[in-house]
Amino acid sequence: MSSTGLRADCTLVGLVAIATSAGVFAADGPTKLEEVVVTASRIEKPLSAIPNTVTIINNVDLQQQLSIQNDISTVLGNLIPSFSPSRQKMTNAGESLRGRKPLYLIDGVPQSNPLRNGGRDGHTIDPSVLERVEVLHGANAIHGMGAAGGVINLITKRPTEDLSQHIKVDTGLQAEDPAESADYGLSYSVSNRIDQWDILGSVSYRATGMGYDANGELIGVDNTQGDTMDSQSLNLFVKTGYNWQDQRLELMVNRYDIESNHEWTSVAGDVDADIPTTAEKGEIPAEGARNRVTTTSFSYEHNAFLHHRLRLQLFNQDFEATYGAQIEPIATFQDPAYGSDLIDQSQNNSEKKGLKFTLVKDSVAGLPVSVVYGFDLLEDKTWQALIQTNRTWVPATTYNNSAPFIQAEFTGIEHVTLSAGVRHESSTLEVDDFTTLYRYGSQFVRGGKPSFSKTLTNVGGTYQFAEAWRVFANYSEAFSMPDVGRVLRGIDTAGEDVESFLNLQPILTENTELGLEFDNGTINSQLSYYSSNSDFGQRLQRGDDGIYTVKREKTDVDGLEFQFGWAVSNNDQLGVRYAQAEGRYDSDQDGKVDSDLDGTNISPDRVNLSWDRQWNAGIHSRLQVSRLLDREVKNKEGEITNEFEGYTTVDFNVDLAVLAGTLTVAVQNLTNADYYTYYSQSTPNDLRNFKGLGRSVSLSYQRKF
Repeated sequence: MSSTGLRADCTLVGLVAIATSAGVFAADGPTKLEEVVVTASRIEKPLSAIPNTVTIINNVDLQQQLSIQNDISTVLGNLIPSFSPSRQKMTNAGESLRGRKPLYLIDGVPQSNPLRNGGRDGHTIDPSVLERVEVLHGANAIHGMGAAGGVINLITKRPTEDLSQHIKVDTGLQAEDPAESADYGLSYSVSNRIDQWDILGSVSYRATGMGYDANGELIGVDNTQGDTMDSQSLNLFVKTGYNWQDQRLELMVNRYDIESNHEWTSVAGDVDADIPTTAEKGEIPAEGARNRVTTTSFSYEHNAFLHHRLRLQLFNQDFEATYGAQIEPIATFQDPAYGSDLIDQSQNNSEKKGLKFTLVKDSVAGLPVSVVYGFDLLEDKTWQALIQTNRTWVPATTYNNSAPFIQAEFTGIEHVTLSAGVRHESSTLEVDDFTTLYRYGSQFVRGGKPSFSKTLTNVGGTYQFAEAWRVFANYSEAFSMPDVGRVLRGIDTAGEDVESFLNLQPILTENTELGLEFDNGTINSQLSYYSSNSDFGQRLQRGDDGIYTVKREKTDVDGLEFQFGWAVSNNDQLGVRYAQAEGRYDSDQDGKVDSDLDGTNISPDRVNLSWDRQWNAGIHSRLQVSRLLDREVKNKEGEITNEFEGYTTVDFNVDLAVLAGTLTVAVQNLTNADYYTYYSQSTPNDLRNFKGLGRSVSLSYQRKF
């Protein structure tokens, strides 16, 4: 199995898992990896202490998936069926984990922007910089605000002990038009350790061409939300550290810039007539869609600090996401003061800075009890502007949060681990007076400084009742703000003020999970059931103008996750992953859920199958199948409001050891399946009636020296 779902502490401790990648083979057969403890910038814990589901995508699996499609969302969907299918666009709005929005991190630094969630958090770093990806399933408070669906922590590479260089070149194309569809990528990194210092630097560049569907037709460009087709990206990365005694200082800086070439425009399709959106050469009188993100982290570790282990991290993120424009004016942006047929575009901005302080004490007073405690601080300033007319769509909003926490773990009973903890979130939201756009009636809204506080609890346990069998259970809570910007900008009634506006109340998500694991060295499997509930959650609803608004309603999501890996022989590994989820919301505010969540809020049921084969010491292949199952969305009256027609895609890749490096050939959508994407089917819209990518071939070569 290429990526295994495991248990991890959904509390305040950190991410821990065992990497059991079936994609790693020795020349004489599969190698069962020893338990490897990993962490998402908190602390380390043994696997036996972890009462939650985590998926670790190690570097082998990550590189394997990226050879098929250089997109993190696609990688996550291929290996984690409870993650929504990728939109295959720059904006990942509507992609969810367990039916809720996950929190993206880079080395523990928040990348998501819950105050104005524009759906660009999946494109803040080039995947070539990553060592692995850690995914914690389910609502939690490990990193504070925003993890209603879980945590996706993108772990960057570390400097090596000796001088090491790595170069990778890749290209991809489709037979319909090799020149127009061609992708090109180049990445180079150098790393070394000199005495007590170490450093790693890398640069990555990518140019992406246009995409064609299974019928050889151009796939439509999403001019407003942003598209990775016909784009260029540049990533600059450096990580350096200094070690002495039991201490380490480390600085990480990443700069990522992706921008549309702005040379194609969409040609609207027709949903009712089964005509997909396509594209044609053309230019819109506006800037191209763009993401420009700088992430900085400074950390200090001391493993013998007053009989504790100390972890301190200071971080900063500067985020700018520019959205494009349409040839046809967007109704929401129109204002008589600027004349008729106004072409405008929006830009989200977020500036974050924060601190994470963690202390760990083992064997408290000589007892089988360990304690983790500390506090987090966060300041997030977010706003959204219309950049062609210099108007404010979302006013500058500053969020300040402090959160002390304590977590205890008891291991005094053989084969049993119990954990429990609390975290107190104290937050203030500061918004000045502002006036909404003309579209909403130019409503004056009085600003304010509302405060919110909530004490979050968690409890969990694991029990190994036989050598190969373990059971785990947990309850945890997550704290998040609604999409404040989307709520504020859509106020269309007079006399509102920020202090008393109910829709700004935080979201508390409660997550309960029960799981069973089996691993005898040949077969490894896990089955888990979860329930995720928010009494005052949020749901996205698209208006007639294509602009989404936030609905504050009770939402419940329940689901199953299953994974199975079998080492059939010394050279063959089979994998099965399955996820099923049902989500409902309260449409009439009577306190009872009565209507199905649609595809912008929950993923479809999904089955992923894989076969890994080590043909000899120099050849390894993987065949994988992804099946998205049909789904009907029904309202309170039981009427079908949306139907999703499922589809199956097949991918294949092979690694060849040649010229002292690795040559990889990959085919995405091997059978050339013809389908409309999950997002397009879930939100029928003539302008975004996109089909999925047809058969495409990629070729890459990488070498370390």
